[in-house]
Amino acid sequence: MTVRSLQDWLEYLEQLHPTAIDMGLDRCREVAARLGLKRPAPQVVTVTGTNGKGSTCAFVAELLIGQGKTVGVYSSPHLLRYNERVRINGVDASDDALCEAFEAVERARGSITLTYFEMGTLAAFWLFEREGLDAVVLEVGLGGRLDAVNLIDADVAVVTNIGLDHAEWLGTTRESVAFEKAGIFRSATPAVCGDPEPPESMLVSAAQGAVPLLVRGRDFDLERSTDSWHWRGKDRSGRPLQLRDLPMLTLPLENAAVALQAFALIEPFGEPERLIEALRRTRVTGRLDSRTIRWQGRELLILLDVGHNPHAAAYLAQHLRRTPGPGRRLAVFGLLADKDLPGVIDELLPVLDAWAVAPLRSPRSRGADDLSSALKERGAEVTIYPDIAQALEGQCNQAAEGDQIVLFGSFYCVAEALAWLDRYASSGGQVLGG
Repeated sequence: MTVRSLQDWLEYLEQLHPTAIDMGLDRCREVAARLGLKRPAPQVVTVTGTNGKGSTCAFVAELLIGQGKTVGVYSSPHLLRYNERVRINGVDASDDALCEAFEAVERARGSITLTYFEMGTLAAFWLFEREGLDAVVLEVGLGGRLDAVNLIDADVAVVTNIGLDHAEWLGTTRESVAFEKAGIFRSATPAVCGDPEPPESMLVSAAQGAVPLLVRGRDFDLERSTDSWHWRGKDRSGRPLQLRDLPMLTLPLENAAVALQAFALIEPFGEPERLIEALRRTRVTGRLDSRTIRWQGRELLILLDVGHNPHAAAYLAQHLRRTPGPGRRLAVFGLLADKDLPGVIDELLPVLDAWAVAPLRSPRSRGADDLSSALKERGAEVTIYPDIAQALEGQCNQAAEGDQIVLFGSFYCVAEALAWLDRYASSGGQVLGG
């Protein structure tokens, strides 16, 4: 029998199914039954939402790890290596472990076709179950109701927020998006919503399933002070909880608040110091991710963020306003064609001084000319580059000491930037932080 490398498997998965997305659970459910899959771990937290899924998953995982648990996280997409999608206690799954998992799914599926994401999801479940973990945190790929992750009944279902994205699959209104995301709810099982104004369709779904739904601003919340923040929430019995004087974090506090509430529904709170340390050490590559480099004798700060829709752009703009710097802010920007270009750039125009735009390495990329035209119509200073790496290098050349380069718009953008940083370091360049 031919032994496939991980790269061989990934190339094979890309051509296994006629479409990249095929919503529905029947095929996955049948293959899972053939595999004999039960639960990937005794405790399961499933996370969906328009933005903030990755950081919320990371916060929940670190809170559980801080209690001495062995925790798996399944997330997507990856930035540089597929292994990033399957992690155990913060360590990427090995090539060998993933290949073994793909082989198991391949044997079980028979003539049933599965998409790239479906194969990966079942492989992650198989791998987690074999590892004998205490808990897993599962990030929904798209929507919720018909996503392969929704095969598993979670102990807590989390919706970070509800915005408009993936309209061709989730609909064009917040009501339709909320209905799809509420599909991860289970009868009489608690759910957490980080959106302070959940659409009626989500509230109806919760009521029909007798789902105890905890909503930010009503059942739990956060309050900022000058240099700290406070959290209040509830345990599974409805008793009030609070944590005061928490340290400020790089990642969004709203997502930390959601994660604390989800954690409180499956674990006793225990020592506040452990929780604080877990929040402090939570990091997500490519999400408000700061790197410092020395470039031609100048020290430059690069901020990487995968934000690619108006909600994420608004949060990035808010973060930039809260953290003013001594110099200019120079953008490096690319976007996929199906994203809301005006909605993204309108949020960030007031806080960025000059833009470098480029196409992404994807057939779905929006052209650089389109990006440039939209920005110039709004009075922005724009330069077009052939790719993200050259755009980043171009902004480094333009930047003075104390300037900040803000690279955002897509996972593709951040992946190209990370690869560029690796090449820069390998060639003797100084990467001072990150």
